[in-house]
Parts: sequence; C-alpha cells; structure tokens
Amino acid sequence: MAHMASAGSSAPASTNVGGSPAPWQRAATGANLLSPDGRLGVTIFEEMTTLAISTGAINLGQGFPDEDGPAEIKAAAQSAIAAGANQYAPGKGIPALREAVSTHQQRFYGLAPDPETEILITTGATEAIAASLLAFVQPGDEVLTFEPFYDSYGAIIGMAGAKHVTAPLLAPDFLPDLSALEGAFSSRTRVVLLNNPHNPTGAVFPQETLAKIVELAAKYDALIVSDEVYEHLTFGVPHIPIASLPGAAERTLTISSAGKTFSFTGWKIGWLSGPEHLVAAVRTVKQFLTYSSGTPFQSAIAVGLALPDDFYTGIAETLRHKRDILARGLSAAGFGVYTPSGTYFINVDTAPLGISDSVDLARRLPGLVGVAAIPVPVFCHPEGAERTRSLLRFAFCKKTDVLEEAAERLATLKDRL
Repeated sequence: MAHMASAGSSAPASTNVGGSPAPWQRAATGANLLSPDGRLGVTIFEEMTTLAISTGAINLGQGFPDEDGPAEIKAAAQSAIAAGANQYAPGKGIPALREAVSTHQQRFYGLAPDPETEILITTGATEAIAASLLAFVQPGDEVLTFEPFYDSYGAIIGMAGAKHVTAPLLAPDFLPDLSALEGAFSSRTRVVLLNNPHNPTGAVFPQETLAKIVELAAKYDALIVSDEVYEHLTFGVPHIPIASLPGAAERTLTISSAGKTFSFTGWKIGWLSGPEHLVAAVRTVKQFLTYSSGTPFQSAIAVGLALPDDFYTGIAETLRHKRDILARGLSAAGFGVYTPSGTYFINVDTAPLGISDSVDLARRLPGLVGVAAIPVPVFCHPEGAERTRSLLRFAFCKKTDVLEEAAERLATLKDRL
C-alpha cells in the first residue's frame, strides 16, 4: 500500500481493549494513512503542499481552484449575511435550495425529486457520502468502489467496519472491465459507491458501463451511492446520472455539491437526492454529524443553480482549454498523457521517462522543476498501487497563466532527470 506516513509521526499500534483497531485507526488505514508499524502519517495532499511551499513550486496537487466563482453568487451570500440568515438552517436544508436542486435535476436530466422528502442539503459532498455509508453499512458488509478511489471513501468504509472491495479502472480510458466488475460483486455487497465523472482518473462512464452497474446492483440487491460532484465539468461527452437509467432510481442516492461547479470549495454546500425512505435514513445520521450548516451560503447556491445554460457550458469550455494547456506541457516533458473526459485532473504515465515509481518522482518533482503533483498509487489498495505505480495526477483547475508557467517548467523535466 502506498503509505504516506511521515517518519516523525507516531500513534500507538492499538488503543482499543482487546487489541482490535479503534474506529479512527480503521479510518486512517482505509485512507492509506497508517504505516505497517501503526504510525500515523499526513495525507499525500498535505505532504505535497508542504513541499510546494518550501520549494516555491506551483501546486498542481490538490484539486481546488485558485480563483473565486461567479460574483452574483458571492453577492447573494453577502446579502444573506447582511439580512440576518446566520442561524441554523433546517436540518434538511433551506427550502429555497432544496427546490433549486430539484429544478436543476429536472432541467438537466429530466429527474424530479420531491424537494420536501427526496432532497437533503449536506456539509459538502463529503458529509453526504459519510452519512450515506454510515446509514446503511455495517461490519460484515462489502462496499464496492472503483480503483483508484478518492481517499475519503476508504476512510468511511473503514470507520463503518465494512470490507472495501475494488474494481480496477484500466488505462488508457480508465473504464472497468465489465467481467471483472461482475466478479467484484458478492452476496455481501451492500453498497456500490460510484464516482462519475471520476476522480482521480478523469473518466466519464458511458451508458453501457452504468447499465451494467445497475444490472449488478439489482442482481445482488445493493444500493448505489453515486458521487457526481464533477457533473458539469465534462469535455465533449455527456454526464449521465446513473439514477436516470431504468431500474436505478429506487436504489440510488445521487450526491453533488457547489464546490466544484461554482468554485466555492470552502463553503461546503452539498446535496443528496433519492427515494424518500433512503433519504430519511441518511438524514437520521446526518443530523447527528452537523445537523445543519452554511445558512447564508445555501441561499446563495440556490441563486447559482438557477444561472443560465451559458454559465454551465462556459465553465466546461474554460476548463477544457486549461486541460489542453497542461496536456501540452506534460507531453513536452516526455510523459505518456491520458487525456481526461471530465473533472479537474489529468493523469500521466512516468514510464516513458524510464521512471517506474511515481511516489518517488512526486517527492522530487517540486525540487526538479518547481511543480507539485499527486502519485496515483496513494488512491489504491496494494494490488492497485502496483498496477498504477508509474502514474501521476495533476490538477488543471488553476489560472491560465499559472498553467502556462507550469507547462513551461514541466517541459524542462527530461533534461533535469
């Protein structure tokens, strides 16, 4: 496993009676934060950010924008604060935002969740994912994710005491082999946790793949939890919500958030929609995590969801242009470049440069050329880490001039190795 535990950190090997790991240790193990001797490490994001700061490198590691989203959304939040919207929101979210989420689902996908009973506002998509898994998963259950997987998935699966099973996403298109996917299901599969568009690979799942997931979830009576935070950030291919496929709606919870679409990641406004009985179960857990949050930001995001179509096509087109700037620099550096169909991220293969260990290169890259990236193996279990050990992930959700500078720096890599 691609542990990122730092040498100076330490934690007792077990703090639970009887020697079994404590919930925090299961969470840390699930997110690849415990070394084999039980020492607690920092996340790869923290390590790479620290390296970027100490070397003055351009940080293309963590996926957050370096500029704010639309001014009218910011102004709506400021107005809401000035108007006194500063106390608890209702536990399920303010009515205006729940209605805006419902209207958004209808407008883009022809889905019509009831804002009163089938939509829940959460503290970012992260809380929606955590509350969903904690609501339905228990020890002995299996949760199936695609691999590489976003680190919070492993953490929450571990915290819930469930077994984390993965189905590999394979280069160059990072789509699953459908027979291998079928083999990953079992009678113990309780939840399929889908991330589409997919972080960290940038894959956008086509209808055929989604239909197979629905078919298998129905066969094994599993719930589908679909993290779709990059839904509006696809390049020339449509985003298809899995809930829109035949047979999916009754077993699917769909999750999204304002952070990626509107570039307000710090506001932590997310939402979840699905059948009333599933949403009620998640709400029961969520109310004892945060109860509610972000009251003035909720009304501002309702304004954002009502922005015209040209806003949505514009953000995708701008991001595609940024992807292409960085891709050119990565190609010039000598990497094998996997052009993504969506998200903030582009993956490269270091093997054409004669490098087989992307974790080692990630630690050297800020000093070599002044750019920081994230090694893909940290998003994997040991077998997956071996399969992806030469892959690096770069984020292109940055200002154009920053990406142009990063591309210039990267182009010098071959000469510096």
